[in-house]
Amino acid sequence: MPSRSLRSLALFALALAGVAACRSGAPAAPPLPATPPTAAREAAEKPLSLAIRWSRDSAEHRAIYLQVYRAATSHVEQAAAERPRGGWAVVLDADETTIDNSVYQAERERAGLMFDSASWHAWTKRREAVPQPGAQAFLARVRELGGRIAIVTNRTESECPDTEAVFRAHDLAYDVMLCKPDAGPSDKSPRFEAVAKGTTPAGLPPLEIVAFVGDNVYDFPGLSQAIRRQPDTAFADFGVRFFALPNPMYGSWERN
Repeated sequence: MPSRSLRSLALFALALAGVAACRSGAPAAPPLPATPPTAAREAAEKPLSLAIRWSRDSAEHRAIYLQVYRAATSHVEQAAAERPRGGWAVVLDADETTIDNSVYQAERERAGLMFDSASWHAWTKRREAVPQPGAQAFLARVRELGGRIAIVTNRTESECPDTEAVFRAHDLAYDVMLCKPDAGPSDKSPRFEAVAKGTTPAGLPPLEIVAFVGDNVYDFPGLSQAIRRQPDTAFADFGVRFFALPNPMYGSWERN
């Protein structure tokens, strides 16, 4: 093994040779090429549509959700004063009403992909949805006033356990969650009726539904997109018993 002094001399000689090469005008080594951006980086930098940006980033989105939930809270407080504890209920949708899935929407758009059942199912299993502004406080107040809470969602039965886990993780109160049968219709009317008649799997008694909260016209009993062609009087329940939240990212308005 060479001694430490011999190794030092060898390194010094190599350094001198490098200096001499620079002084002799020898061309410098070309710079390394820049690393091309990865597909993931390109996707992250791709601008999102205005609908998703508004839902995720605007002050107005948060303000409207808080405003609607405060109005619903005032209505429920008045209703509770005239009804026995445990004898009434509120019905809410899940997606874009009580929980926010805009991360999923952003991921799909940046990847240039549309909604599909497989990717949506994978998203629900991630359990990464978060509460919408005002939702947690509203549900807590309903529970405090003695009301029952039914979540009627078109997430499928197979997605229900993961959805319930999200609600529990974020302290979103509910008494029963009624999901869409995996191979069944998306019509929510039978599930609304089950809440009113006391025939839900949770074994709740018949309940008077005093408020509906949703982001889609089908979250409200007896309604469809056809209501938009009717006079203002057809919307009389909105702000009184029906409380609608904005969702510009997707909805039945796209198809009707």
